[in-house]
Amino acid sequence: MGMTIRGRIFFFCVLAGAATYAHASVALMMEEPYGEFGAMNPTGHAAVYFNHICAETPTMLRPCHDGEYGTVISRYHKIDGYDWLAIPLVGYLYAVDSPAGIPVIVDKAQVAALRDTYRRKHLLALAPDDRHGGTPKGEWTELVGESYDRTIHGFQVDSTPAQDQRFMNTFNDRRNVGHFNILFHNCADFSRVVLDIYLPHAIHRNFLADVGLMTPKQVARSLVSYGKKNPELNMTAFVIEQVPGNIPRSHPVDGVAESLVKSKKYLLPMSFLAPEVAGGVVVAYLVDGRLRLPKGTPVFNIGDEETVSVRSTRKRLPVPTQVCKLQPCSVGKAPASPPG
Repeated sequence: MGMTIRGRIFFFCVLAGAATYAHASVALMMEEPYGEFGAMNPTGHAAVYFNHICAETPTMLRPCHDGEYGTVISRYHKIDGYDWLAIPLVGYLYAVDSPAGIPVIVDKAQVAALRDTYRRKHLLALAPDDRHGGTPKGEWTELVGESYDRTIHGFQVDSTPAQDQRFMNTFNDRRNVGHFNILFHNCADFSRVVLDIYLPHAIHRNFLADVGLMTPKQVARSLVSYGKKNPELNMTAFVIEQVPGNIPRSHPVDGVAESLVKSKKYLLPMSFLAPEVAGGVVVAYLVDGRLRLPKGTPVFNIGDEETVSVRSTRKRLPVPTQVCKLQPCSVGKAPASPPG
């Protein structure tokens, strides 16, 4: 079951925090694969979410103002020639401008209409109308409404204002020209580069389980390992559920060896033709290819009251003291309910 509208509004407040009080944070979004391409390539997609960095434009970053939820940044393939693009969190997940506009249930036609409305309002420079004045084809749809297509697993750590400023300076000044390569310059490689600014040398390739390719699951695996070794980062985990509707459900995220082990159409022929290779793939997965995802999706009991920041007039819902820490989630415990 998906969250209610109030639940999603509250979840945004928890995820992004009140801008006046919350710690800055950076989060890996490990996104499940979907559709025919996702069935062939089950490694999924990786993006990075910042709760204190916002998008002046999809290619220009700035500090967030009070009341903003931050931005999601990722590398894309063939979207107006850019390497990376930044989209406000609410738009990225739901193709609307406010949590109040998030639908409880959707169908394909509604998703297409939401995306096109958002495109016409915010993304015409990246995805202009086709020659008939209609909705263009292309990969721009990956920029908005991601939660209609898939479930997203998040791994978040604290950041500092200095780190956020360094990241903005670096990416605002660098050349933003696309040179996507699915093997060595993909979305997971981009996430590794971004996180390296915050956590130097935390993210590394897995030459055993992923044959040296960077995958979203390997970025998550590295980040979780680093977070466990550095508890001062206050790593938390969260899940953003796919919105209910008639759109097919997304698939679990796999690494390279893991996808081969789980796929009979690949593993059985490999076992017959090259049993040594098949055995090596299985060992690689068992030894260094698994990641236990948190079992407990954050559940919050929302009070009726809202609190008002003494420094602004923006209302915010109360933020719980605990948001699905990795250790409790890994054993299936529910996080503490918020006060009120």
